[in-house]
Amino acid sequence: MTRALPVLPVLVPLATAIACLALHAFPRARRAASVGGAVLLLLAAAALLRHVDAAEFAVLQVGAWPAPFGISLVADRFAAILVLLTGVTGLAVAVYSLGSIDGVREAHGYHTLFHVLLAGVCMAFLTGDLFNLYVAFEVMLMASFVLLALGGERAQLEGAVKYVTLNLLSSGFFLVAVGTLYGVAGTLNMADLARTLESGVAPGLSTTLACLLLVAFGIKAAVFPLFFWLPASYHTPPVAVSAVFAGLLTKVGVYALVRAFTLIFRAEPEFTDALILGIAVFTMVTGVLGAAAQFEFRRVLSFHIVSQIGYMVLGLGLATPLALAGTVFYLMHHIVVKTNLFLVAGLVKWLGGTLALESLGGIYKRRPALALLFLVPAFSLAGIPPLSGFWGKLVLVKAGLDAGQYLVTAIALAVSLLTLYSMTKLWNEAFWKEPPAPGPREDQPLPWTLLGPVVALAAITVAVGLAAGPVFDLASRAGAQLSDPARYVEAVLGPGAAR
Repeated sequence: MTRALPVLPVLVPLATAIACLALHAFPRARRAASVGGAVLLLLAAAALLRHVDAAEFAVLQVGAWPAPFGISLVADRFAAILVLLTGVTGLAVAVYSLGSIDGVREAHGYHTLFHVLLAGVCMAFLTGDLFNLYVAFEVMLMASFVLLALGGERAQLEGAVKYVTLNLLSSGFFLVAVGTLYGVAGTLNMADLARTLESGVAPGLSTTLACLLLVAFGIKAAVFPLFFWLPASYHTPPVAVSAVFAGLLTKVGVYALVRAFTLIFRAEPEFTDALILGIAVFTMVTGVLGAAAQFEFRRVLSFHIVSQIGYMVLGLGLATPLALAGTVFYLMHHIVVKTNLFLVAGLVKWLGGTLALESLGGIYKRRPALALLFLVPAFSLAGIPPLSGFWGKLVLVKAGLDAGQYLVTAIALAVSLLTLYSMTKLWNEAFWKEPPAPGPREDQPLPWTLLGPVVALAAITVAVGLAAGPVFDLASRAGAQLSDPARYVEAVLGPGAAR
């Protein structure tokens, strides 16, 4: 059974998608299958992480073909953590969708597409070769594009066109890099590439290919200056779609960057690390300044996705074990927090009928519990102790100081203050000031399908903050694995392969 663990997080959502498609004529059964499949994905992901944390790696050679000739599915602690967070996000959004996705979208395949997207995300985290990473990206792109456009509203279609255009450009760069890499190295297995590029390829050529993939993955991750598609599209679909996009999709790009630049491309680390560090700084600054200028709830949150991606990439640029542990911890924190903030935005829209800040207000007086549920992820995003975001930023700041990057560290702290300013603006406009007009559902109770996931994710944020020690220990073990690529190579190719 343990041999099958790396493939279960891919098979479960695919099977769920097929079940939802087969139950097209039975709406209640389809919705039950969607939530049930999300529960099974979470259980499979938890079993995978438990196994990997004890055994360090879980490797499956599909069809019994030995690496690097066959398809390898590889789970280290980093991948397993992200698969678990995919399960958490998937379950929260699946339940939230029951109360927020209309019948028309459900009838046109929403639940099927949602689980195909989760399968693509899990495949991206678990694949051991670049070609299947490309396939996973295309699966995610197809599912996410249809989810983005589902409903056919003008704003959705405009956002979908921008989204798919930039992501197709990313796919083009990725495909060119994959083809060139295969021509140069004769393999696309990541472990085999790590060994081959280190010993048999000129450093300059390797760095050129690394920059090509940096562009491809940078578009997916929405780093500077390649992020403009994200705030132009994430505010247009239903909130449940925005939430799963915000929580997971850019993190797949970050994962690919971390995997590529800790495992495959280490020929000229002085150049690539400095380049990534510069990108991280500009991503943090431009994202937070963009958020400060917005006056629509989800557009503020969308720009903050960009800004917070900068913190994750900062850890990769610093490239120390502590910094990589900080990146892992920050990913864990941010996936939960950002998903929750978008779900809170959905509750605000349900109450007020809009997400334009000038048309909102008074939620604190009418719904103090909802106001508190907003403050938990908002303060965590800004890095207020003792919530999860504080510990993630503390680790990255310490890593920056230890590496002597004082200016970069100062910028990261300044961006954190500007993040707090943006969250304060959302609080003042949506929750504190007097409303210009009564909302359409002022006197109605919040549906449990909308409120339950928000409460659960807020509880996780508080729990991670209060139990930061054990969570950071897990992140540190993941960071240690990332810092020692030889262990990954030997796990996939066999003992002695890294020599």
